[in-house]
Amino acid sequence: MNLQKQTPSDFLIQIIRQAVVVKLNSGVEYQGVSVCLDGYMNIVLEHTEKYVNGQQKNKEGDAFIQGNNVLYISTQKRRM
Repeated sequence: MNLQKQTPSDFLIQIIRQAVVVKLNSGVEYQGVSVCLDGYMNIVLEHTEKYVNGQQKNKEGDAFIQGNNVLYISTQKRRM
């Protein structure tokens, strides 16, 4: 069993081209495919859907999210 510790940077590299959920400090969530991230957690998503209070509001297409608005990034799909 390989129990290597994963750093946050390792995680950010691994989620490129993966489906992610990005939750903002405001509570709004975006689901999409991560295209790129930087050290400030700025993130670009494709095929993006916006959720407010658990309800889908828009299909955004491409989205740029500033890192200072990000509460967390997860690879887990949200439960409805």
